[in-house]
Amino acid sequence: MADFQEKPLQAVHERYAFRTTDTIDALITGTPDNDPIARQYIPQAQELNHLPEENPDPIGDKTHSPVKGIVHRYPDRVLFKPVNICAVYCRYCFRREKVGPGSEILTDKERITALNYIREHRDIWEVILTGGDSLILSSRQIQQIMDSLNAIKHVQVIRFHTRIPIADPQRITQKLCECLESDKAIYMPLHVNHASEITDTVISALKRLQKAGVILLSQSVLLKGVNDNAKTLEDLYRKLVGLGVKPYYLHHPDYAPGTSHFRLSIAEGRDIVRQLQGRLSGLCQPTYMLDIPGGHGKVPLTPCYLKELDHGDYNIENYKGEIFSYPPKASE
Repeated sequence: MADFQEKPLQAVHERYAFRTTDTIDALITGTPDNDPIARQYIPQAQELNHLPEENPDPIGDKTHSPVKGIVHRYPDRVLFKPVNICAVYCRYCFRREKVGPGSEILTDKERITALNYIREHRDIWEVILTGGDSLILSSRQIQQIMDSLNAIKHVQVIRFHTRIPIADPQRITQKLCECLESDKAIYMPLHVNHASEITDTVISALKRLQKAGVILLSQSVLLKGVNDNAKTLEDLYRKLVGLGVKPYYLHHPDYAPGTSHFRLSIAEGRDIVRQLQGRLSGLCQPTYMLDIPGGHGKVPLTPCYLKELDHGDYNIENYKGEIFSYPPKASE
């Protein structure tokens, strides 16, 4: 796919992991300049443009990592990172400095230590498997992790953040689905940014997961040149909800090194999200989120439709831009 003969691209390839799948290759019809699928996966020379405000650990994972493989940022949930490799490598990834071939996989001892941390901290209600992409592990390894988590009584929810059902749907085998079956609630936010990524093969994989009792959500990143307009997001969210996948988060891009060509302003993002309101069912509305740089947590960037006036009165703006008084005036 990518031609690394050019010096800048060779330098990108040497610094950042590159990998696609046959599924993704079949979707690419152009270049990163004119194809939203190519732009997500094919290296660009702009990735060598590192800005002073960019950070190799933009959301502060390291600050909140008490033991290897665990990030404990919020009281009731932890990230569990058993692996730091992926089936594909997104060019805008906030962990791009940490993932790729040669990156560390937890040893048996490290995995046991991480799981013991979860056992010992009874306030942990939810475990979120991320990384890397944990579904790249073998079914046997996933079964071992599931057996351990299923045995921890205070863990009620297990969540898998993954790109694999979209980028490598053949990996979603019946055996893997059987490993994911549990008496606990199993959620799976799918990383998908464009409706073109949802092929017939992907749809079949999603149906297998749903049949196994996995609750499917979606996570997307708002990316310049990929999905930075309301129509593209509308097409994506309608397709997802029609397949029983609930849009969860739309992330504002993080300040990862070499990703400035993907970023747009918060004002632009809020305007796009504002356009979705009213055009789409509430089922199709994600929450527009910012991960505060430095590891200070996520906050919603949802546009405000309410302006407070004096004496408890408000002006309310609907999705068409029309302004109404609240409480309503006698004449309204």
